[in-house]
Amino acid sequence: MRSVVENRLLFAMLAAIVAGGISGYVWGEAMESVAWLGELFLTTLKMLIIPLVAASIITGVAGLGDVRKLGRMGGLSVAYYAVTTLIAVSIGLMMANLWQPGVGVDLTAGGEAPEPKAGDVGITDLILSLVHPNIIDAAANLKLLPVIVFCMLFAAGLSTLGERGQPVLSFFEGVNEAMMKIVEWVMVFAPVGVFALIASKLGSAGGGEAFFAQLAGLAKYAAAVISGLLSHMVVLSVLLMLLARRAILEYLRHMATALMTAFSTASSSATLPLTMEGVKMAGVDKKARRFVLPLGATINMDGTALYEAVAVLFIAQAYGIDLTFGQQMLVLLTATMAAIGAAGIPEAGLVTMVIVLEAVGLPLEGIGLILAIDWFLDRCRTTVNVFGDSVGAAVIANLMRPKG
Repeated sequence: MRSVVENRLLFAMLAAIVAGGISGYVWGEAMESVAWLGELFLTTLKMLIIPLVAASIITGVAGLGDVRKLGRMGGLSVAYYAVTTLIAVSIGLMMANLWQPGVGVDLTAGGEAPEPKAGDVGITDLILSLVHPNIIDAAANLKLLPVIVFCMLFAAGLSTLGERGQPVLSFFEGVNEAMMKIVEWVMVFAPVGVFALIASKLGSAGGGEAFFAQLAGLAKYAAAVISGLLSHMVVLSVLLMLLARRAILEYLRHMATALMTAFSTASSSATLPLTMEGVKMAGVDKKARRFVLPLGATINMDGTALYEAVAVLFIAQAYGIDLTFGQQMLVLLTATMAAIGAAGIPEAGLVTMVIVLEAVGLPLEGIGLILAIDWFLDRCRTTVNVFGDSVGAAVIANLMRPKG
């Protein structure tokens, strides 16, 4: 029965994406009138994030029992996500060097570059971002990293209380189950929200003709980004098959709703409730998914890191600046670190790109060259981010499974 419902929702989501694309193409700006439905869907998903993350992390960590298991799972998770992000940036650099998308670009194209919102980010800044003086304020502003750290410490303390901590753990287990039930209800509304988000965004871009005109002007850049993202999807699929021992197509079927929601919302954080539901239906161990997925939604931004690598080389090529091998390695490291600090919200990559551009001394005004179609590529890279999170959960679950 559950499989039938899942398949119906999948077909409904596909139909919503197609209908939204056609409506936005044909009626253009008129479809901005349905934007509020998409905003309602997106806001509803965001409403679930904090209680779902808190309950998942606390039950996942406390349920491990031995705190030393948390160290192993946490270490494996961070190491896995760091390696896949480095692979993604490497693919981005390779595609940018292969396509040479910035050669011959009109520097007057695009919109205005956003004001820099971030300066140099070092190791100390990343460490300081792990904690927040007011955990309620962090939760209210969807700063997930300090929330995750607090919940991990809370759960670790809870696990040392024995019988006295059991009622508290049971409470959070109940909260987690209730939140997953709400996610199932929200998924019924998902096709309507997806339709509205796609149609209104395409409409705000001026309709189909205006969008394709923008896309044609940056065709090689878009091709470099998309080919890189597709290549990384292949890499992730191979890791899923080899390290998680899972059938790729079957896993994708369970994750399809979350991936389509990621494409429509351009927010990996907002998609987290649906990602957790999809991974649950795929049969991933609950201890792994409750810990790894919230962590992945916060620090794992493969698609964003890949896109930043392509965009930085595109800007350099457009300005006629030849980046040396050493400078490209600096892009590799900086894009990886910046992606870890990127918020799981739409257009966050534009802000963190400032860090990468400043690291290699490129003009920030170059960001204006890619603004015309960034809203579309943002959806593509977010989809890869979410798929990377889900693959990470399956891989870590398999690696943590007792041998023999």
